[in-house]
Amino acid sequence: MKYLITLVTALATVMVTTTAQAFCGFYVAKADTSLFNRASQVVLVRDDDRTVITMANDFEGEVEDFAVVIPVPTRIEREQINVGDRAVIQHLDAYTSPRLVEYHDGNPCHRYELEERMKSDADLPAAAAQLRRSAKSQGVTIEASYTVGEYDILILSAKESSGLIRWLNDNDYKLPRGAKRVVDSYLGQGMRFFVAKVNVEEQSKLGYQYLRPLQVAYESNKFMLPIRLGTLNAKGKQELYVYALTRTGRVETTNYRTVKLPTNVEVPEFVEGEFADFYRDMFARQTEKENGRAVFLEYAWDMAWCDPCAADPLSSKELRKLGVFWIDERDARDKRSIVPQAQNVFVTRLHVSYDAEHFPEDLMFQETGDRQNYQGRYVIRHPWKGEASCDITQYEASVRERQEREAQLLASMTGWDIGDIRKKIPFAGGIQPANENEPWWKRIWN
Repeated sequence: MKYLITLVTALATVMVTTTAQAFCGFYVAKADTSLFNRASQVVLVRDDDRTVITMANDFEGEVEDFAVVIPVPTRIEREQINVGDRAVIQHLDAYTSPRLVEYHDGNPCHRYELEERMKSDADLPAAAAQLRRSAKSQGVTIEASYTVGEYDILILSAKESSGLIRWLNDNDYKLPRGAKRVVDSYLGQGMRFFVAKVNVEEQSKLGYQYLRPLQVAYESNKFMLPIRLGTLNAKGKQELYVYALTRTGRVETTNYRTVKLPTNVEVPEFVEGEFADFYRDMFARQTEKENGRAVFLEYAWDMAWCDPCAADPLSSKELRKLGVFWIDERDARDKRSIVPQAQNVFVTRLHVSYDAEHFPEDLMFQETGDRQNYQGRYVIRHPWKGEASCDITQYEASVRERQEREAQLLASMTGWDIGDIRKKIPFAGGIQPANENEPWWKRIWN
């Protein structure tokens, strides 16, 4: 039996914000998709009504068991389907990941103010004829069939959902219970279904040990990502990352709130060793504050540069592989070409933790003209630890005040216990601030 893999888990199967400043600083860690289990990645290249979608498979298991059904807004021809490069998506993930950066306080004895570095703020097989007849008998039309790389692909349309679901199940594409209502809604919108499974012989010839991303290019005025089928049999919430590449500016969802995560926040030094836990807990806390119904912005930036850089910007060749068709092809082939001009490609990274209860609708998007740079950025400021040639009592007091603010903000963002946080902070001068919730006698000798 083939299991329906939810690419996006389905693609169903298929707050503190400020203007970004020149950050500089030293990048020490990033929050890439590996921090989350069951994380699906989709790249959307969008210009006018033209879309190229790249879907990265997070499937683990025997490739014979892989199958995917994706609603698409229009008929898809063979030339509109491609197999992508997983490494390019991994590079895009690294480039756009939220990051941890660090600074070091200068010598407080110097006779100038410390620099303020941040603001808070294939041909058909022989059985194809029988396949078409069986489909037709149930009101299903196989509009096209292709072999692309290691994938066998069908483009289906149908008169009604019962026949389509019955045919898919008869052919080992096991849709989850409750699919009829969702499939009905897609058919009502005139959508087709892109069906893919692995051709094991082709995969063996090609020599790949993993499933490469699938890519589809199409024209439609619908700028959307269908996620509802994948929520029907999902176990708990699923993580989805959307990387949108446009000419105009930032992309946002129109039927759910798009929320910027807290950024440019100073955190205690120990977070450097616990950044993964910090980011997961902070993201969960922010999701909870939005009642589990928000899509979060993690990055928005011109592709030509970054500051600080968690990875180099993508090259013109890499962007062409993702379907950025407006880049000059000669530039993409030129090995000397590093990146396109800033005004040509703007990248938006969105992250959503979703389930059927909180996300009953597919994700609908729009391009905006907003080109304001934004990134999830978290800052460690190391106190001065060198020899002092002057009285630094006042400086140490200011550092303790700063560290207490960092502790309280960290507790607020993550839900971590403030007492546990304070114990991990090496307060300047070796004196920890009093905990007002402790009995007074405990504070005498501690």
